[in-house]
Amino acid sequence: MAIVRDEPRVDGLSEAVGVLREWQDDGAPMQLHPGDLGWFWRFGAEATAAAVRTWSRDGQILAVGLLDGPQLLRLTIAPDARRDGELAQQLARDVTEPGCGVLGEGTVNVEAPLGALVQDLLFEAGWNSDEPRTPLRRDLTRPVEDPDVRIEVVGPEQAHVRAAVQRASFDRSTFTDERWHAMAAGLPYADARCLVAYDDRGNAVAAVTVWSAGPGKPGLLEPMGVHREHRGQGYGKAITVAAAAALQELGSSSAIVCTASSNVGAVATYSSAGFQQLPGIRDQYRAI
Repeated sequence: MAIVRDEPRVDGLSEAVGVLREWQDDGAPMQLHPGDLGWFWRFGAEATAAAVRTWSRDGQILAVGLLDGPQLLRLTIAPDARRDGELAQQLARDVTEPGCGVLGEGTVNVEAPLGALVQDLLFEAGWNSDEPRTPLRRDLTRPVEDPDVRIEVVGPEQAHVRAAVQRASFDRSTFTDERWHAMAAGLPYADARCLVAYDDRGNAVAAVTVWSAGPGKPGLLEPMGVHREHRGQGYGKAITVAAAAALQELGSSSAIVCTASSNVGAVATYSSAGFQQLPGIRDQYRAI
């Protein structure tokens, strides 16, 4: 059977989320996580469905992609299909040939699992490596220490607090109460938690969202931020430790996160919270 690319509707997102859960493994390379779809869900279910692509053979999904903007496709592939020649050729055509409806014009990026055959084909077609990113992982089979700050789990009544810390942590953030509620209504959030850290004066100083992929699977931190007025006081480490504890409670085998290697502060924060650096990874890009 030929490879079929599909753009699922809202009612088809559950299948995409389901296979992403199945494909998560502590031994796998850093890859698209159901939490990535969950965080995107802040724009609403319709927008999420419009951003998702799947590639299938004989009704079985072999690859899932998330268009994180018109110039970036975040792609992952079923473990037993990463060296599938027919799939790799179809993926390479779909992201390279104009008019295929996957990526826009200009400089475009593809994030694919390390070692996937499609990476080889893109390099052969003239694509280049982008700036490095650093994945980090913390094993959750052992107890997690106390974060030493007050941590609260965010519910609907605290959505405005979570949103405010996000905007105060990232200069270009557009996160709002309404987007928190849209995210929380999404399928992946059933196994997710938002946490906020408070200082001794009751100020909300840091926040994180954690996403479980199910018991025995790696869970994801996406995103984590510290309020710009409260940096340099250890709150990044504290909220990251709290995130690991929350994922452990959800049954995750490990906690994973990925950041630009050039963001040395973030790498240092995650490392201080017990996360171990993994080999760096790079997207591929090409101006078309």
